[in-house]
Amino acid sequence: MISVPITLEQLIQAVRQLEPEERAQVANALVELDLRSDLTALLEELYAQPPADDVTDDDIMAEIEAVRKRPHQA
Repeated sequence: MISVPITLEQLIQAVRQLEPEERAQVANALVELDLRSDLTALLEELYAQPPADDVTDDDIMAEIEAVRKRPHQA
């Protein structure tokens, strides 16, 4: 594998020269990286919290059923 050092400005200029579809691919890759980072941070935060032992599976199912029975709002 060949590695070529490039500055941020050079990278930006190279991206600007791409076709619109190729720029969209670059943008999607960047968004995907941010989403993964956000999801990882959220999961780490959730796992750091103590478990909610006061909520049972029956409580959860009852809440799900109550929400399902509510009229749909447009």
